Amino acid sequence: MLNRRDFAALLGAAALPGSAHAATQPLPFYASTGPKLMLYSLNVDTASLTRTGEITLPANIQYAWPHPSKKFLYVVASNTQPGSGPMGPVGADKNHYALAFGIDPATGALTRHGQPRLLPARPLHNTTDHAGSLLFIAYNNPSQVTVHRLNADGSIGEPISQKASLDFGIYAHQVRVTPGDKSLIVCSRGNDAAGGKPEDPGHIEVFGFNKAGQLSPLQTIKPGNSGLGFGPRHLDFDPAGRFAYVSLERENSIAVFGLKPDGTLSPQPLFVKNALTDPGGKEKHPGQGVGPIHVHPNGRFVYQTNRGSGTVELKGKRVSNGGENNVVVWAINPATGEPTLIQRAWTDDYELRTFAMDPSGQVLVTASTTPMQVLQEDVLSLIGAGLSVYRAGEDGKLTYVHKYDVDTSAGIQFWSGLLNMP
Repeated sequence: MLNRRDFAALLGAAALPGSAHAATQPLPFYASTGPKLMLYSLNVDTASLTRTGEITLPANIQYAWPHPSKKFLYVVASNTQPGSGPMGPVGADKNHYALAFGIDPATGALTRHGQPRLLPARPLHNTTDHAGSLLFIAYNNPSQVTVHRLNADGSIGEPISQKASLDFGIYAHQVRVTPGDKSLIVCSRGNDAAGGKPEDPGHIEVFGFNKAGQLSPLQTIKPGNSGLGFGPRHLDFDPAGRFAYVSLERENSIAVFGLKPDGTLSPQPLFVKNALTDPGGKEKHPGQGVGPIHVHPNGRFVYQTNRGSGTVELKGKRVSNGGENNVVVWAINPATGEPTLIQRAWTDDYELRTFAMDPSGQVLVTASTTPMQVLQEDVLSLIGAGLSVYRAGEDGKLTYVHKYDVDTSAGIQFWSGLLNMP
């Protein structure tokens, strides 16, 4: 008897296009479980993953970003997670790290490069400028951004002390450099009201920066002038550099801002649209939010995840509360940037925290963080964490191909990615 996953995989295989075109070179794909960083080979033609190696870091991996040359990978790691206690085992390393790795051009294998740098708190996200001379690291608690010089050999230099007074909002979740190195943008998510504590407003902070790594305030985005009801988690830019697409985690929505030539944004969003099947799903299913957001290489589509991680007590177990988990596909109006929802792609996963698309825009891979107990037709079953592969069609829609189960006993699958990050 076929289960749901096998049936979907057969449908996906039947929908795959022919292979008359020349074979493409496999791509290195990385995914973390706790302190382990796994290397996979992604075959775009067959939409398949093959695990080829792993390395172990001194602490749990939080995020990673490639050098523009694709010769180095910068990984940030920590064993602490504010509000949730230690992520690592008792007695685990309590330091926070930024580490550089050299990338083998043939295989994608990683080799430690230069000295690791100790960081002041748990890092949540990192990126480089397009010139490859600066490394920016975002921290959620306390909310801040640090800047490191990248040495000529690609290793990480010392942090750069900032001269200006800088406001990084509340709960910085992502830091990105705009096209052309015009500015640095920080998504500060804020926090929902909880436990008698009022809501923390969300901000988008825009900074100028110079070759010396000094930041200067340019703009604060707080729709409604308060930032209440505004929870920016991640953003991405269209290839033409005209729009910024923002994933509003706390509102389960997508927002579109105009991106100006000077690197600042339109003061208010041009469009805001809800990603859920039921716009009231967050109230019905606590723990519901959206995840990361990525623009298709051709700029015609935007992808975003719905993440339903909430649980309820059932028969002595924590079981999914029925939150929505899928990949949302938006078609983009090329003239205005307006997104139109065209698909919520099925997934056999829970809590899709990261995903990536290959440079040709043919394959998308999602990574779920942890297993989830699920009640289906009065049967309690465990849906494991995994990597799910989709084929993207010319219309931008996704066809499910296969799920690769991932053992998360060493730690949750917190990050995944390819080397084509801009």
